[in-house]
Amino acid sequence: MSTSSRFVRERIGRDNPLFSMSRVTIETAFYGNNVVPVVSPSEAYKLAKNSAGTIVTDLPVYKPEKAGLESDSKVLLFNDGAVTGRCASARRIVGEPGVNETEYGAKLREAVYNTRNRKMYHAQAYIGLDRDFMVKAHLLVPETHENLIYNWLLNFQPINEFYNEMYESSERCENEGDIFVFSDPEWHHPDHPLGLSFFDPEHNCAAILGMRYFGEFKKGTLTLAWGCANRHGFAACHGGQKRYNLQDRKFVVGFFGLSGSGKSTLTHAKHDGKYDVTVLHDDAFVISSSDGSSVALEPSYFDKTSDYPLSSEDNKFLLSVQNVGATQDDEGRIVIVTEDIRNGNGRAIKSKIWSPNRVDKFDEPVDAIIWLMKDPSIPPVVKVNDPVLASVMGATLATKRTSAERLAPGVDPNALVIEPYANPFRTYPLSDDFNRFIELFTHRGIKCYIFNTGHFGEKKVPKELTLQILESIVENRAEFLPWEPFEELEIMFIEGFLPDLSDESYKKLLRERLVDRYNFLRSREVERGGFDRLPQEAVESISSLIKMVE
Repeated sequence: MSTSSRFVRERIGRDNPLFSMSRVTIETAFYGNNVVPVVSPSEAYKLAKNSAGTIVTDLPVYKPEKAGLESDSKVLLFNDGAVTGRCASARRIVGEPGVNETEYGAKLREAVYNTRNRKMYHAQAYIGLDRDFMVKAHLLVPETHENLIYNWLLNFQPINEFYNEMYESSERCENEGDIFVFSDPEWHHPDHPLGLSFFDPEHNCAAILGMRYFGEFKKGTLTLAWGCANRHGFAACHGGQKRYNLQDRKFVVGFFGLSGSGKSTLTHAKHDGKYDVTVLHDDAFVISSSDGSSVALEPSYFDKTSDYPLSSEDNKFLLSVQNVGATQDDEGRIVIVTEDIRNGNGRAIKSKIWSPNRVDKFDEPVDAIIWLMKDPSIPPVVKVNDPVLASVMGATLATKRTSAERLAPGVDPNALVIEPYANPFRTYPLSDDFNRFIELFTHRGIKCYIFNTGHFGEKKVPKELTLQILESIVENRAEFLPWEPFEELEIMFIEGFLPDLSDESYKKLLRERLVDRYNFLRSREVERGGFDRLPQEAVESISSLIKMVE
């Protein structure tokens, strides 16, 4: 599918459902005489290279032509100030309780007006890399913030002849307009001390104001694309997906988890060369409910730099870097200082060719979905055999907060949190995802597993053990035993990681964690006016587990 950007005059007006107050305000800003188009990554590179504060390192971009860059391109470094993570509390979504579009419409109009004396850069890209799902997106950024335009064009698919032909051959959806994102990182407003990320998801538009961390722009754009996918029969996935090309069959598995859960590690794991592996993406894709196929939404990778010291071979594939240090090597060349020494959540955009066996679509249906959690009550692996419970476990995915998040004052960064389907960027009711995943588990026959990549009790689950478990599932040799007294859950016999319900302290911990999930689901019935209320069967599935450990 593709989106609509031009309309016959008879369709331009109040009767066209694609237009709204927010949409018209935001899109109008793109046509000002102070707007300059940026049509390619190479043009954006030149602007970013000369932008105040940019550090041009002496690290060459590997095979720059693959990213639309010129042969002498270097890795550019740009650092933000105190803020180096996303801020969920700054999000406002039209349709949610308490979000008055008229009030925010006035703020948007004023924000646009206050950029009239500044040069604005307009870039375009595609979100979705196959004709089955492609959305055209537009970004508007003020002068002096050229690195945002550059990184955005590196992260998504810049418009070129190949993807233009693909886009034009896809089925046009008359009820979906292009995505438009207006921004002003220097915006200030007393009502929004942390900034404002405003979304009108039904009309595919957003404004990112008073925020300059690139992750807000990446995930803000994806937020709208995922919402569009949800409306058209796709499951929106914040996760990674890979395919094992075995001798007798192919096995497709998706990993769902927040930053720091092991999502990227598992997606890109090479297993010491034991398998022929193909990667779809490690962060953003969609699954078709009709045939189980999957489409990647981005060509490149927005990855943490904490695990990649300067000498790491993976740094060969860097395109740009954000929020890391710089120094000189013994030959006087400017290089980066990673490992989160400067601050938490150092980031880099890596080339698509970082993953050598990369494709943009899996025609093969998904075989397994794995919820990655950090919950000390959960063994290293649990198999969930009931479709409703499998979707509920995704809806109550438990983890720890990460350095990728900017927290409001008073929020405990060490508290166990629940983030449904590992996707904090949802703009539609949670029940949509709940039903979509039940549909996949039921009608597509997808298997569901939970991997605990944190601690089981006080004992850390080693990465090597997680990979061993994954390999046994892929090779169809995993042996699961009933996890008594639960009827729909199974576990592996792993020495040192066996749940013992005769241990009262463990039993208490497990029950508390199940109650946390139950309370979370009940809270959805009242918070945000019940916007994220789930069907009663979801609550009952957790309630039945609680009763079994009383």
